[in-house]
Amino acid sequence: MSVSKLAQERLGDYILKYCLLFEINIFYFTFHTTELRSKHSTKYFLLCCFQTCFHALCRKFPPSVNYRKRFLTELIRRQETVDHAPLDELYDALADVVGAEEKSECYKSYLLPCGDTVSLLENVALISEGTTGLVTWEAALYLAEWALDHQQVFTGRTILELGSGVGFTGITICRSCSPKKFIFSDCHTTVLEKLRDNVQLNGLTEKMSPAVSVEELDWMTVTKEQIKEMEVNTVIAADVVYHPDIVESLVKLLSKILSGSAEGAPKILICSTIRNSETYSGFKQQLEAAGISHHVITGPVRKVFPYNRDSFIEMITLYK
Repeated sequence: MSVSKLAQERLGDYILKYCLLFEINIFYFTFHTTELRSKHSTKYFLLCCFQTCFHALCRKFPPSVNYRKRFLTELIRRQETVDHAPLDELYDALADVVGAEEKSECYKSYLLPCGDTVSLLENVALISEGTTGLVTWEAALYLAEWALDHQQVFTGRTILELGSGVGFTGITICRSCSPKKFIFSDCHTTVLEKLRDNVQLNGLTEKMSPAVSVEELDWMTVTKEQIKEMEVNTVIAADVVYHPDIVESLVKLLSKILSGSAEGAPKILICSTIRNSETYSGFKQQLEAAGISHHVITGPVRKVFPYNRDSFIEMITLYK
């Protein structure tokens, strides 16, 4: 009895989506099929290897060396628990990464429901070069999931993203929600360089639809006139309320946005992982003091991207 094609496809999709590409915790990696403990389990482990380590996407955009080592070590342990006999292919794959040097950057790839992928070059360290903007944070994944559930909010609209970081949320919206134009923005020089690289890496340009641009936006100095010239319909931001020092400038910017459009105030969506309740409460208090009201929005329905769902994440819409 051979391994069924349908079973191979299901396992391959599962592995590709939930294991190597997203660098999730390897110890959550489980097989949900009794056939793995049958005489055909060797074929499944080989399939696993070819759907991850040897997959074309992983070869083109490899995850971190440390993650690949941990992934293959765990995969070998589980294979030998079931089969006992080692698989040369798994050890060959491990040998390729054991001697590899860990770099400060690595790729992370995310599968979209439409079948596309978003691949990003990110820093391995959460904080580097004086900024947190060189990695994808949970609120960006949450906001992207919400956008996939509410594509009509972005279709045909001009969108400004504040604090785009490495670009995950914006690239996902451009790939899935058909906006008219998307303006990525940040203020840190290194972040802007990485952001431009990732936008280009994912095939987005000013000359294509949607038209995209990457702009340096200083929250302290940008004027109402500059905001008005952007002609934005929608403004989004993820994980921008992370320190008390930036809250005042953020609220002033949001106030300018809400009062700077001749065609009516744009829709503003702010998504935050609440790590410090005092900082987040202070943000809401300053919004109120500036005459800005907010409404909490129900979170995404579909669970598309892997992140810690025990984190306290809240999304609000703003209005005057």
